[in-house]
Amino acid sequence: MTRRTAPCPNCGAVIEFAWADAVQTTCSYCRSVLVRHDLDLEKVGTTASLPLTPSPLQLGTEGRYKGDAFTVIGRLGYEWDRGGWSEWHLRMATGKSGWLSDAQADYEISFLAQTTASPPLADTVKPGTRLLHGPVTFAATSVTRARYTGTEGELPFEYWDKREVVFADFRAPTGAFATLDYSEEPPLLFVGEPVDLDKLDLRNMRPFEGW
Repeated sequence: MTRRTAPCPNCGAVIEFAWADAVQTTCSYCRSVLVRHDLDLEKVGTTASLPLTPSPLQLGTEGRYKGDAFTVIGRLGYEWDRGGWSEWHLRMATGKSGWLSDAQADYEISFLAQTTASPPLADTVKPGTRLLHGPVTFAATSVTRARYTGTEGELPFEYWDKREVVFADFRAPTGAFATLDYSEEPPLLFVGEPVDLDKLDLRNMRPFEGW
């Protein structure tokens, strides 16, 4: 696509969009969170700079998943009592929006999906709780209460004023996984699978000293 630009309403820096359907972006200069109305940008808040992690991923990293090229264009950060993780927003060449979860060198790719049955309430999910998606039955493995730490880059929705977020993770016998994100009502369902970074044909990764 032809990249589009607009000035940041807070500091005047040029904001360049990599994705035509971006709803929210973050100014890399003043850290303003900006919601897009066509090419008019509205400042809705600010976000702290996300801490560096040992991950080789960064905004602009490119790769390929099941034949579909992608570019990393956004990131959400979370912390919980066992550490932190990132959800990297992927712009797929076919136009889809995907997510690459990066948690202590465990990686999973997922996509927003439609639920085929009423999802369970967050406080009712226990190990073994079942979730039906199409012909696949998933069983709950964990519920995580995480603290939202910030955002950068482009996102497909508004996401900037969160505090604690509840996630319920499910697994299927095939190895596929599903996650219910209770930051929205009704909860958002993401379905995907674990991935090996070495098989994603990654380029433009974050350089590390000594590599």
